Order: sequence, then structure tokens, then C-alpha cells
Amino acid sequence: QEQLEEAGGGLVQPGGSLRLSCAASGRTFTDSAMSWFRQVQGKEREFVATITSESKCPDFRISYSDAVKGRFTISRDRTNNTVYLKMNKLKPVDPALYFCAEGRGWKESASSRDYVSWGPGTQVTVSF
Repeated sequence: QEQLEEAGGGLVQPGGSLRLSCAASGRTFTDSAMSWFRQVQGKEREFVATITSESKCPDFRISYSDAVKGRFTISRDRTNNTVYLKMNKLKPVDPALYFCAEGRGWKESASSRDYVSWGPGTQVTVSF
């Protein structure tokens, strides 16, 4: 069930940056862990980054896949009910459809089975 909406995808050159955002219409997700996944056509959905609920864990726990660690940053803003993924130093291996997902609970998780709501995705392309 799609209740989230991503934005910010597009075409960027290798080494460039993009910031993705994810928002929910008509409700908040402050009690839920939030994550970003990505998927290349023909391949399984891949974990990118996760962050705990801000209401249950104000100090936040965050984790990243090894593929993006040190280049991507996940964050969330309670005031505008949005989750972000800042992507720096984009590589030719990063292009995919990027999805945000709302967790069943407040703890961060890299497993897609722990998420109940997904957005339709936003496409990221890295090319000269």
C-alpha cells in the first residue's frame, strides 16, 4: 500500500549529489523507523539506510549498507514530517529506483519485511 511519496530523483554526473525526500500525506510517521531501499530492474530490492523513530529514540540510531556508507546520509525532520537521503559522490553503481519505507515499529532495520508502507519510488540516474 503506497502512502508515502518520494521526490528528488534525477540525472546527475558521477561524483555529483542529490537529495531525496519522502513525505506522507495526511499523517505522520514520527513513531516509526524509516528507511531507504533501492532496486534495479531485474534485481531484488536492496537496503540503503535506516533511522529509528524520533519519538521513541530521540538520539536516533542509523545504519547504512556498506555500498553507501560514508557517501549517503539519512535524516528526518519532525517539523515537516519528512525523511531525507542525501547522496554524495554518486557512482555508476548507484542508479536505481529509490524507495522510502515506513517501519512496523520504531527500531531501525535493514530487512524489507519490517516495513509496512512504501512509496512508488523516485529514479536516480548517474551518467555523463
